[in-house]
Amino acid sequence: MNNVNQTLAKTFILLGLSNTPGLQLIFFLLFLLMYTTTLSGNLLLIIMVRLHTSLQTPMYFFLSNLAFIDICFSSTIVPKLLASTISNNREISFVGCAMQMYFHLALGAAECLILAVMAYDRYIAICKPLQYNTIIDKKLCLSLVSGSWTFSFFICMVQAVLTFQLPFCKSNHLNHYFCEMPPLFRLSCKDTWINEIVVYIGGGIIALCSFILTLLSYVHIISTILNINSIKGRQKAFSTCGSHLTVVSLYYGTIMFMYFRPQSLYSPNRDRAVSILYTVVTPMLNPIIYSVRNKDFTGTIKKAISFKLNNKYV
Repeated sequence: MNNVNQTLAKTFILLGLSNTPGLQLIFFLLFLLMYTTTLSGNLLLIIMVRLHTSLQTPMYFFLSNLAFIDICFSSTIVPKLLASTISNNREISFVGCAMQMYFHLALGAAECLILAVMAYDRYIAICKPLQYNTIIDKKLCLSLVSGSWTFSFFICMVQAVLTFQLPFCKSNHLNHYFCEMPPLFRLSCKDTWINEIVVYIGGGIIALCSFILTLLSYVHIISTILNINSIKGRQKAFSTCGSHLTVVSLYYGTIMFMYFRPQSLYSPNRDRAVSILYTVVTPMLNPIIYSVRNKDFTGTIKKAISFKLNNKYV
């Protein structure tokens, strides 16, 4: 047994995406472009909602929170990925790894809950439009958002603490580009069945419950839309939900694949590809999907650009 196997890991080496110099440069430029797009797209959405009163509605309040989560979520992973891709130093400290895993879990959980809250908001808007302003008031919005953040950060603390109490003595080479539970479990020389059960319970409480609530909301929404006699009314109702459904499908599909399966089905190369979808691609696509499919948002941006251009040439 070599020295690595005899001692507990105090640092981890992230194996990353590739060791080929040419591919490393391509990956660096690609992820830098996606990260820049994520930051600019989500920041633009937040700024537009803050500056324009026409967008200061419950739906955009929840959407702004989603945009902020996406910025933080991507920022816990991508900067380290960029640094390790372009340099030869792929080392991450034990504490740094723990913090990265905890925040990525907590922010991912918060996104699940916010998506469920947004589905509930659309359910009330479409199924109970006359009661919308009474039910979805400012107090409820703040309660739903603060509750989502608090619950996510609390429940994920349990998972992070249990994971980093494991003895990592098989190796300190983490076959991934960031600190995530499935590859970390494989480095432990202790049976991880308790940790896996905790993952399933935590995932069931947050991801699965959020998904079920979202699904139930859309069952009622679609049923209500189908009962609308006007074709134009149906199209308008579907357009307000289409972007949210697209984001939900992409996000939950990748999350469930990663965390709701036996560890025996773990495949490093496949899991890295799937992880890229929800850590890098989804945060980048969210503001694009919502802005392109939302006429209110695109209309506000066009008015803002038109106003600035008119003032410039006056």
